[in-house]
Amino acid sequence: MDKNPDPAKAGLRRDMRARRDALAATDVALASQEVAARVLALPAYRAAREVAAYLPVQNEVDAALVAGQALADGKRLLLPRCRSQAPGLLDFGCVTCLSDVVPGRFGILEPREAVCRPPQAFAPDLILVPGLAFDAQGRRLGFGGGYYDRLLALPQIARAFSVGLAFDFQLVAALPADPWDRPVNAVVTDRQTTLIPA
Repeated sequence: MDKNPDPAKAGLRRDMRARRDALAATDVALASQEVAARVLALPAYRAAREVAAYLPVQNEVDAALVAGQALADGKRLLLPRCRSQAPGLLDFGCVTCLSDVVPGRFGILEPREAVCRPPQAFAPDLILVPGLAFDAQGRRLGFGGGYYDRLLALPQIARAFSVGLAFDFQLVAALPADPWDRPVNAVVTDRQTTLIPA
């Protein structure tokens, strides 16, 4: 999506990725547990019947903790898959077990292609969103591929309560924004929950 990358965004991506990559595995695990506890306490989680999550890669906050609890709570769980031959687009697979995944593009664990359908086929109530940084207005800095900006722009997905998951240092005062950027409804870190005014 970033055909002409903003130098400010590019620099922030480098800095945030370096800080995240430098985290010890024990720190990632402890912070992820705190993030998960905060997400599970959200009214939007308790009310959700269908939850879209992701499986972590490269020291991301471990959304599998929420995904596993969603399955235990009897919620329908959706996981994303990068669409074959269509860079920038995600499909969803409905899974009943977190081990029912295979390595996909970028080394991310994804549902098997055979169980995936376009996101328009689903209507999640809650969607967990990864990112390199978020700000207090709900703006998100991703990797520049536009996957989640396109996903969050879809009418069936836009009605969901979207939650950005981050380590506390990834929540910044303000991020540079582009017209296609899609903000989240809340940002949850290991130290705080920030609800974005509608």
